[in-house]
Amino acid sequence: MASHALFADRRALENEVAALGLDIHFEGDIQASLRPLPIANRTVGNRFAIHPMEGCDGTLEGKPDELTFRRWQRFGSGGSKLLWGEAVAIDPDARANTRQLLIAEETLSSLEQLVALARKEHGSASDFLVGIQLTHSGRWSYPTPTVMFHDPVLRNNGRIITDDELDRLQDSYVAASRRVRDIGADFVDIKQCHRYLLSEMLAAKTRPGKYGGSVENRTRFVRELLGRLASEVPDLIRGSRMNFYDGVPYAKNPTTGIGEPVPGATENYLDVDEAVEALKIFRDAGLQLVNVTAGCPYFNPHVGRPADKEPPDGYGAPENQLVGVARHFQLAEAARRACPDLPVVGTGYSYLRQYALEAGEANLRADRVSIVGMGRGAIAYPDFARDVQMDKRKVCITVSYCTTLMRAKGNELGQYAAGCAPRDPVYGRLLQEIQKKEKQVAAAKK
Repeated sequence: MASHALFADRRALENEVAALGLDIHFEGDIQASLRPLPIANRTVGNRFAIHPMEGCDGTLEGKPDELTFRRWQRFGSGGSKLLWGEAVAIDPDARANTRQLLIAEETLSSLEQLVALARKEHGSASDFLVGIQLTHSGRWSYPTPTVMFHDPVLRNNGRIITDDELDRLQDSYVAASRRVRDIGADFVDIKQCHRYLLSEMLAAKTRPGKYGGSVENRTRFVRELLGRLASEVPDLIRGSRMNFYDGVPYAKNPTTGIGEPVPGATENYLDVDEAVEALKIFRDAGLQLVNVTAGCPYFNPHVGRPADKEPPDGYGAPENQLVGVARHFQLAEAARRACPDLPVVGTGYSYLRQYALEAGEANLRADRVSIVGMGRGAIAYPDFARDVQMDKRKVCITVSYCTTLMRAKGNELGQYAAGCAPRDPVYGRLLQEIQKKEKQVAAAKK
């Protein structure tokens, strides 16, 4: 069914869900979503979260820039009580692009201003929690990748990081976490998702040494880090956005344009059973909040973000997008069932457009999740939590223009800022600039 018909009304969507036999439900009476939730020694005022959506709009030095402040201002005023701040690199060599934020002594005052701005826009309520996601981009570090292992079907097979380097890296995460506390954030996210370094570590089954092989070894780094944070930075809530399923790499079939699994993949991919085992280990080590996600935007984007239109470097969806939504819901439920004492932030709602929060309400009532998170949907519609009953004229339409902007490198900083071109004229103009350049290049080749 075409997406415009699928989302014409809820009944059409429910009929499609039923025809596919998927466990997706909707509840239009939004109540559970508005209830507060204890997290560690704090309380978050409602069950709406904004996921760590990077804007690729910092300065070359890693400070927030004009568009970064604009985005956080909109998020702060949008009504969501959990602002899960975007990826901030712990080291200059760990950045995924030239405009990714960096946490360092010289960037602290500007990052502190960013957090303070979000609080001011929200009204400085004590039940509004702000976090910072700490990242090492690993295989996707730019320009020099660092990997846990070599994989014959993956690009960016850079230098393999040593165990000694990983030992020292743990100190860097502790130091960065102290800085997160010092700039006024409430929680830190030790990023373990989307196949960046610590996510790849969770899947490093063939790596020798103390950080590879067994689940015990693959969780060692974060397990020990959580213990250190509990001891050395006890007033900072400890969270992690974590892959619960990696999926193998996909590539576009040259004839059909549809994505197909790339043959020859190794066993270094995480499945849900091992993710559940790892989550229990992390909870016992002091994890206080988990954000469940899946896939890798670089080699199987349909897993992480079901969309009607693929990004320019992507492929046609190999499954009905609602199957991907249901998978996200199942993964969050697996985390919830495994660790019922741990607040779980769920993913996968943006594809559902104006019915996203109704699906979240149903999941909350069924105790499949603790908090409903919005990623792409929040970029398009930062005030969704204030509206509650979502306006179809403001929702994300999943055409991947945000990713198109992120992938385009053609400006003086080597990176375009990423945002919602259909809903926000700032990014609409950037997309037009890219498309104009592409036409000029195509015309020159004729």
